[in-house]
Amino acid sequence: MRRDYHKWFSPRLGRDMELLVFGHAGLPAVVFPTSQGRYFEFEDRGMVGAIANKIENGEVQLFCVDSVDSESWYNRNVPPRWKVARQVQYDEYIVHEVIPLVKQLNWSPQRAAVGCSFGGYHAVTMALRHPDVFTAFLSMSGAFDMDSFLGGYHDEDVYFNQPTQFLPGMTDSWFLDRYRQNTYVLATGVHDQCWSQNEKLGAIMRAKGIPVRLDVWGDNTGHDWPWWQRMVQTYL
Repeated sequence: MRRDYHKWFSPRLGRDMELLVFGHAGLPAVVFPTSQGRYFEFEDRGMVGAIANKIENGEVQLFCVDSVDSESWYNRNVPPRWKVARQVQYDEYIVHEVIPLVKQLNWSPQRAAVGCSFGGYHAVTMALRHPDVFTAFLSMSGAFDMDSFLGGYHDEDVYFNQPTQFLPGMTDSWFLDRYRQNTYVLATGVHDQCWSQNEKLGAIMRAKGIPVRLDVWGDNTGHDWPWWQRMVQTYL
């Protein structure tokens, strides 16, 4: 399996950022790590190995990015406005720095955003904010409520970085038309603490006429890597 390491100074984030690319062809998937996770997490947790045959066969190519969660949502040393401002910078880093690399290495017009748990938040939010950049998302046990990090603070950026807030009021046909052509998968488990958040988001999407596959796994499925390995094998 081809494995490439990339590192560069991000002008949007003001620091070095790293990522790993697995594979040589197929569907390009930008993979976001879990809460405060690193770019090597997907590999270390057996997720890359779980779909190694698909990567080696040129069916999928993974772009595993780093996070700045410890500088944004999880940063207790800054005011709420800075937390969401850092998230906006991260959004710009993905779209204007990572995606050009993806396009350089893979000419596919289709692109997926993928993540587990808090990575699911990033995958869904990025895909719905940029439906022309990402044509699909796969969220495994995603968590979508960021208000708990903000102590009651709210502004326009908070609103537009929470799909459960901006989707209900979405009327822009540019977004809605693209949403309805894209592919969206929410996977969770019967014993997953994020189940209700997935049900809520799924209901909002359906109410807007956005096709979404919401799967609630049985068999005691919870919120952990062994189940996510099975999910990524199933959906990606």
